[in-house]
Amino acid sequence: MSSLDRSDVARLAALARIDMTDEDLDRLSGQLSAIVDAVAKVAEVAGSDVPATSHPIPMSNVHRADEVLPSLPQERALSGAPEAEDGRFRVPQILGEEA
Repeated sequence: MSSLDRSDVARLAALARIDMTDEDLDRLSGQLSAIVDAVAKVAEVAGSDVPATSHPIPMSNVHRADEVLPSLPQERALSGAPEAEDGRFRVPQILGEEA
């Protein structure tokens, strides 16, 4: 049985920048524990001869030729922006890093 508690869920929520109520934290700690337990059971069954997959049905990307086509001029694209700088959209800093 997994031992994800309320503080684990609160830490995950903080990392994901999700604001949660006390009720959300209590409810999700049980739900996330059940998910972790289910994944652990699958890991027990899957041996080294079972390849890791993300989808049960093989998927493939559809590619098209990369060709240059006429596009929106930079000035026009930036004309509706609240702020622009050096030919780019200017957005608020969110990660606390130096530019």
